[in-house]
Amino acid sequence: MINNNEDQILSPEGQLTLTLPADPQATNMFGDVYGGWVSSQIVLAAEIKAAEVTSGRVATVSVGGMEFMSPVLVGTVLSFYTRVLESGRSSLRIRVEVWGRCPDGSDVRKVTEAECVQVAIDGHGHIRAIDFG
Repeated sequence: MINNNEDQILSPEGQLTLTLPADPQATNMFGDVYGGWVSSQIVLAAEIKAAEVTSGRVATVSVGGMEFMSPVLVGTVLSFYTRVLESGRSSLRIRVEVWGRCPDGSDVRKVTEAECVQVAIDGHGHIRAIDFG
């Protein structure tokens, strides 16, 4: 949990789906982890959640916009929280929040969030209905 400028307590929403350290090989020229690497991990977290819900293979249809609230330093442990916002016959809209713990463990803060749409597919790559049964 962290305090923002309005003294609101923020905490992650959703289920912890993925935790990993920021990749030291995915840095920009300033030594911070670049946003493209973080966005690829967001898609991975959404795929994990969607595969769990649909009990099978999924494909990414779209990834919404992202705003970074703080830079990601090498060594930051990132936690990805997922929440299904909407489900259709064959697709899911999933929000992914990314939270980072500083390398020294002193601070936890929200890094970014995005919405992803995943569609259930069969072994041939064709769209299939989700069995919620």
